[in-house]
Order: sequence, then structure tokens, then C-alpha cells
Amino acid sequence: MKLEIQNVGTIEIKNIVLDFNGTIAKDGRVYEEIKDKIIKLAKNFDIYVLTSDTHGNAKKELSELPVKLQILKTSNHTEEKKEFVENLKNTFAVGNGSNDSLMLKVADIGVCVINDEGVSSKSIINCDILCKSIIDALNLLEYPKRIVATLRG
Repeated sequence: MKLEIQNVGTIEIKNIVLDFNGTIAKDGRVYEEIKDKIIKLAKNFDIYVLTSDTHGNAKKELSELPVKLQILKTSNHTEEKKEFVENLKNTFAVGNGSNDSLMLKVADIGVCVINDEGVSSKSIINCDILCKSIIDALNLLEYPKRIVATLRG
């Protein structure tokens, strides 16, 4: 997906990077209402889920979804997520926690979501767009003119 954004330039999105708990899952369980959206988006984007796997069930929860799971390995998850997105490029990243803040900052488009878990002020400061839910965040990719309208200068 290529977006022409006034006073920003051209942004190309090929990848979606999602945080797990607090973003697409609550208490280790993927929100049912986003499963169809992820399946639909996977037809046009590569989708990655980054998690520390706090509940130990991310692999099982994501087993039927067309995503690539990346379980974080280092003790500095903030930096690990940032480096993952920097290396991937062309990325639309979505998160809510403090350890998502730098990932959102370096993404081509960083989206912070406010779900049941709340949101870190560090992530709010570093995102490009703030959405009230994961549904709204994923809808931006189905209706990209919303991104253009929000980010144009």
C-alpha cells in the first residue's frame, strides 16, 4: 500500500507489526472480533506479532491466524521491538505499552491503541496516530484515506 501524504511524502506499507497483550489480546486471549480482520489484512500485508508471551499461550492463540510470531528473547523488550521494526522497514506498527514506544516511533506509521489494558504515555508521545481500539487501528488499513487525512500537514 502506497500513501501520498501532503507535506509528509510517500509512505509504503508492506508489513504490519502488532504487540500481543494489551493490543490484540486481553489477558493472553486474542480478541475474537479482530480475527477476521487479521485474516483479511494478511492477503495484502505480512503480519508479525511481537510478544514476551507473559501468559505462555501466544503460539496457541495465534495458531489459526496468518501471522508470524516473534517471542522476545532479550531483557530489553523496548529495544528489541524497535530493532525488529527498523530491520523490517515499510511498517505499520500497533501497540499500547511502554515497551512499544520506540517501535511506534521508528515505524513508518506508528499507531497507539487504548484497549482494556490502557496505554502508556511514552507510547502516546511516540506514535503517529492514537486510536480508541484495535478495531479502529486495523480499520485504518482498510480505509487508508483516514491515515492520509490524519497525517497530512
